[in-house]
Amino acid sequence: MRCAPSTSRYKNYRHRPLILCAWLLLALSGLAGCTGIPEGVQPVQGFESERYLGRWYEIARLDHSFERGLTQVTAEYTPGPDDSVRVVNRGYSEEDGWQSAEGKARFAGPANEGHLEVSFFGPFYGSYIIFELDPDYQYAFVSGYSKSYLWLLARTPTISPALRERFIRRAGELGFPVEQLIFVDQDASAEAKAK
Repeated sequence: MRCAPSTSRYKNYRHRPLILCAWLLLALSGLAGCTGIPEGVQPVQGFESERYLGRWYEIARLDHSFERGLTQVTAEYTPGPDDSVRVVNRGYSEEDGWQSAEGKARFAGPANEGHLEVSFFGPFYGSYIIFELDPDYQYAFVSGYSKSYLWLLARTPTISPALRERFIRRAGELGFPVEQLIFVDQDASAEAKAK
């Protein structure tokens, strides 16, 4: 004798597309969070991407696994296709030699606002928010989507003590953990010493 299938079993399958859609929306909202702006941080206005192109030296950063142990870190920005920007980050590791990562950046909003989205991993983007920029484009204070990501970039491998203090003060006022800052060794002799 054959029993009729339980209707409750089919009821679960009927709701499966809704459950899958809910999980997809949660996942996408989590990814969207990586392109947000931390509380209190405001992107610069009047941003000119052509003036931002070229080489920048990483002067300071908060520690992250993807840069851990790197010295002589630079970021090179060049024009990319479809109004994007090609990004090449490079740094030296005493253990592994020169490391580099290539990605692309695009504007998160208006092209005159210092809020970009950067990707090194296919379709996954993270915020790149320039919240202070020298009028002559000689230094930039940059945040990621949360206050765990912070950089001081400059056109030269060294900066003045006054600029260093300004960065620490401004970032501290915004709630970044400035006591955890790493000041990057830009001395090329570090590479020579490792050989």
